[in-house]
Amino acid sequence: MNSQSTGAKGSERSTAWMKRAQSIAEKGRRPFVYGALVVFTWLYYYRPEDFIPGLGVVPMAKIAGILGLVALMVGMMGGARAKVPRAVLYLCLLFLQMALCVPFAIWRGGAFSAVFEKFDKCVIVALLISMAVVTVRELRKLLWIQVSAVALVTFFSIILRHTRDGRLEGIQKSILENPNDLAISIAISFPIGVAFMLHARGLKKAIWAIGLAFMALGVVLTYSRGGLLGFVLSLVVCIWEYGIKGKRRHIVVITAVALVVGLGAALSSAHYRARVESILMGNIEGSHDKGSLDARKALLKKSIVLAVTHPLVGVGPGCFQLVGNGWMVAHNTYTEFAAEAGFPALLLFLLAIGAALKNIAQVRKSQRYQEDSEFRLFTQAQWEGLVAYLLGACFASTEYNLYPYFMVAYTCAMVRITGQPIPEKGLRGEGQSLSKASYGKIPRPQPILGR
Repeated sequence: MNSQSTGAKGSERSTAWMKRAQSIAEKGRRPFVYGALVVFTWLYYYRPEDFIPGLGVVPMAKIAGILGLVALMVGMMGGARAKVPRAVLYLCLLFLQMALCVPFAIWRGGAFSAVFEKFDKCVIVALLISMAVVTVRELRKLLWIQVSAVALVTFFSIILRHTRDGRLEGIQKSILENPNDLAISIAISFPIGVAFMLHARGLKKAIWAIGLAFMALGVVLTYSRGGLLGFVLSLVVCIWEYGIKGKRRHIVVITAVALVVGLGAALSSAHYRARVESILMGNIEGSHDKGSLDARKALLKKSIVLAVTHPLVGVGPGCFQLVGNGWMVAHNTYTEFAAEAGFPALLLFLLAIGAALKNIAQVRKSQRYQEDSEFRLFTQAQWEGLVAYLLGACFASTEYNLYPYFMVAYTCAMVRITGQPIPEKGLRGEGQSLSKASYGKIPRPQPILGR
């Protein structure tokens, strides 16, 4: 009897110890995953290897990828995991579709690299964001990294006159170097900067206003027609969301005046006026088009033909550049997806974007959206950025860049945030940092998971 009692007590102590160990692991897991996500995001947008001497020899992209993968594995440990949001699930299926296309690619090595060295990071970052971001403060930090990087690169590129053939280029490499990529990044990040400016006070508000002015100037100096169209659309939606619907009449007035003055100054340049007119009129004199518009029309037709003739698996991820001369991309995200990985890939991509838009619509109906002004600003910013991206993606190949998938995952995190209790008034809201113990009190799985 005593033996059985002793054994039962020992078993209870063992079970209690295991539960306690699991609880400690659960409390420490999410902060680690989120911290790794912050480092990953910072490395992706700021690219310190471009500015710190000697760091260029360090494979920062691989380090960031490994860090993200480790964080994902840590986050998936344990049994109490939330269901994968529908938008992220579509991205996972898109990754699977692209992987299935590799054996049928015209260049298998290049296709393998495109899927498992580039696109895999898109899925990893989407999973990490949907898994780790549970507060407005955490969302704010990631958005700040994005918009501050774009603003700073634009500012210093203008100050240092970093141009090629008269067009502004980013001072860093990768996603913000090419004038067209820089312009579309500004278009989708501009609403986020406006949200930070509206929520800021004093000197911070002035700094954000200056940054936004340089971002707007940067779009003009890139001479990017697609970026200009995306930026104008983003600006129009900003006026509607922040000014008219948000009942900030001063924003409407200030933006209207700035738009008139800015466009007047830009169009006073014969070269820029010709550049804008070439959107409809083609290679006119003084536009510096150099046949690029006609070339893009030919690339668009080629991508459509390849998609129709290879409807299921395409010519292979990353392989469109091999078809024809010049190693040129299609300059259209939608047709390049279809050409490289078939119509299933295009459908899954559109489903992911559609689910993100539905997430925003769901967030708008929440109590959090109605009562938390900062959260409402970020929700509006994501809507405006997605709208600008949908247009900008018609003029740029962005399928292997991470920022579209950041935006999709942010909407999933925002739906998840609406399921969290709203902080009591007087506690500075989400500005309070969460301790490890606080993470353990967050209910899992969340009642609202997003699409």
